[in-house]
Amino acid sequence: MEFRPQPAMFVADSAGLDFLNSIATPADEPFDWIANGEGLLDWLGQAGMASGETLAALRARFPAAEFDAVAAQARELREWFREFVRRRKGRPLAASDMRELVPLNALLARDERYGEIVKRVESAGEGAALTYRVARRWRAPEALLMPIAEALAKLVCEEDFTHVKACEGHRCTMLFADHTRGHARRWCSMAVCGNRAKVAAHRQRLKERG
Repeated sequence: MEFRPQPAMFVADSAGLDFLNSIATPADEPFDWIANGEGLLDWLGQAGMASGETLAALRARFPAAEFDAVAAQARELREWFREFVRRRKGRPLAASDMRELVPLNALLARDERYGEIVKRVESAGEGAALTYRVARRWRAPEALLMPIAEALAKLVCEEDFTHVKACEGHRCTMLFADHTRGHARRWCSMAVCGNRAKVAAHRQRLKERG
């Protein structure tokens, strides 16, 4: 079957949670953006975790079956970490939670990152013409898991889990970081679950009026 890219949903205000939301129910049926290797490549591109040039180079070097295998690993990682988040959302993380993150640290240890000096793209006579950046060696399809692992690690270390929430929408599985003032956010998206809730409430009021 020909792969047809689908616009992914990035509504979590957190790259790590957006990865967990790479399977969701935006309509009536669940949709998995990383159901296969091409889906994973497309999602990573949309998420900005790998450049178009990097993805094109990997596609040219490796067969589709290898990307399918990595996509399967990504789905396993997603479901394992989703359970970690679901059990801890709404409360601060504790040092004891570190015990369950050993698999994530093992994955991070496989990363091949390095620093380099490059020209500053926006250099227009102001400031330094050169800048330092961190890059990654993409030696094999398994390297595609590295930016995902980095996003999950940043979620654990930088996000206040007190404000990590699950959408209140019916059947919705999406998670998000509530960075709103007052932390009163309830929906993954007002355009999706928020609107559905409004419609349902309106119908209920009409029903109650007879």
